Amino acid sequence: MEFTELVDYPIPAGTLTEWIPSVGPHASTPEDAGWLPDDRPTSYVHEAHLRRTLARPSAGRESWLGTAFDIAGPLDTAAFRRAVLAWIDRHEGMRSNATVDPDTGLLSRVTAPVGATDIWVIQQDACTQAGEVYQHLQHLFDEYTSPLVWPSYAFVTLEPTGHSGGDAAPDHFTVFFAADHSIIDGLSIVLIAHELTRLYEQETTGAPAGLFPTGSYLDFGELERTLCSGVDRTHDAAVEWANFLAEDGGRFPSFPLDIGPVPEVPIPQAGLSAWVLSPEEADAFTVACRRAGPGFSAGLMASMGAAAAAVSGAGRFRAVTPMHTRHDPSWAASLGWFVGVAPLAFDVADGESFGDVVVRAGAEIARTRPISRVPLDLVAEAIDLHDTPRFVVSFMDVRFAPDARTWPDVNARALRSRKYDHDVYLWVHRTPQGVNISARFPSSEVATAAVHRFVAELRTVLSDVVTTGTHLVRARSELTPTLRN
Repeated sequence: MEFTELVDYPIPAGTLTEWIPSVGPHASTPEDAGWLPDDRPTSYVHEAHLRRTLARPSAGRESWLGTAFDIAGPLDTAAFRRAVLAWIDRHEGMRSNATVDPDTGLLSRVTAPVGATDIWVIQQDACTQAGEVYQHLQHLFDEYTSPLVWPSYAFVTLEPTGHSGGDAAPDHFTVFFAADHSIIDGLSIVLIAHELTRLYEQETTGAPAGLFPTGSYLDFGELERTLCSGVDRTHDAAVEWANFLAEDGGRFPSFPLDIGPVPEVPIPQAGLSAWVLSPEEADAFTVACRRAGPGFSAGLMASMGAAAAAVSGAGRFRAVTPMHTRHDPSWAASLGWFVGVAPLAFDVADGESFGDVVVRAGAEIARTRPISRVPLDLVAEAIDLHDTPRFVVSFMDVRFAPDARTWPDVNARALRSRKYDHDVYLWVHRTPQGVNISARFPSSEVATAAVHRFVAELRTVLSDVVTTGTHLVRARSELTPTLRN
């Protein structure tokens, strides 16, 4: 599944319908509305996100994740409404609201029980231009996904025009969904098309949806607080992060190539998405990695290290890498922000074989994986860290997500909001359709050239490994000039 911004999704003209959850909108008190006090705390990352957004409310418009996908047949509004309500009842985090009191700083939560949610169904006038549809969706998701309000998510359906000809009903409709990052993560996003499609089919055909049982993200947050209590600067995670940051004067590592200065006025970042390996090539790459011992993810990071050495001469690859925290089977199908981050640093020497670097990368991933279980925001408090990650590399294997093989047939895609930061993020997804790399980076000529150069070199490394089973690291020297006659 590709991971891009909304502007890159093929959106036709058509009629939009908004599906906005509500709980007792006309009640005089939260309790009368159906909201009940809930003493379960948020996860650490959720709380930190709330406090950052409260300090800078506009940041909430830049932190949503989403998805888009088609469902066959004309839209049955009554059935879709019931499907959305069933989906909300399935995931407790979608009917819970955590807030921080701006005066006291106290965190509190209320949660609506199963069956208490309703849906506002708002049909818009037909849009005759695809650009109108895009503008409406972008504005709606930016405005309706703030973590400071509930709901911090919304569904929209689009019934396209001009697909069937004449007055015939469209042969499909498209579902768009967006939610603030505080209640959803990348894996959550790839589950939604399957879940909502099955619930909708259950309502239209009577066939059971057959969805996996799911735990509550609210329970995860409570458990995380228990497991991570007592973290101070002597904790293993705090010491590990402090040592990692010390390599760069107390800051997070930057992208291997210069991405230019921070612009005077914030501007939206640029992005790219490219398929870098076919399914068969990904299998061949895996075989080459396993010959060295570790698997695909270690080989991917080793390839990035080799690419960084080739374009920058860097003898050490350093980045921040997200890792999931769904360590209990009950969280496998849950929606929430189940993500920690770990430091990643390993040496890459000129003339080394691919296998040598894979072993080193694999050992580093295994060594720092436990660090990801301790929230970075908690570590930041312990070591008085105020910097934010500048170069992040994420990998997810989603080949076995439900209905993953049908994603191209239903135009399924993961979406992200616009960003205005001065950093570089790379996401690599292994899917049944192959391996896709997505990136976001400053939209300057310098940064664009740097990221495209790095990705091109990464593709070269991957191709070498697939073709020959190995790759010889060639680190470009930053000190030795090229002599010409």
